Amino acid sequence: MIQRFDTGPRMSQAVIHGNTVYLAGQVADDTAQDVSGQTRQILATIDRLLSECGTDKSRILAATLYLADIATFPQMNAAWDAWVATGHTPARATVEAKLAAPEYKVEIQVIAAR
Repeated sequence: MIQRFDTGPRMSQAVIHGNTVYLAGQVADDTAQDVSGQTRQILATIDRLLSECGTDKSRILAATLYLADIATFPQMNAAWDAWVATGHTPARATVEAKLAAPEYKVEIQVIAAR
């Protein structure tokens, strides 16, 4: 069985298949924020979506983080490190990428167990 959450015409924000939760890449709502602010917003959204799917950040298996400017890696990491569940850090990749809109500084996608 497949469950979809916050489904729109182009994508779903979350999809559950079996005991695995796949989140779409998340971006900040308030793009006036700096990288740290956008990262904190995104992580709050991830918390909400994971909760709706019956899981939490301690069960994240993998995370892919996209930065518009890799020079902001330390600022993003400061927000990430304050949020990630101690002892439950996921496999992770961080890459510099041109994001969907120039005001986006960070996009984060995660896969979690339920």
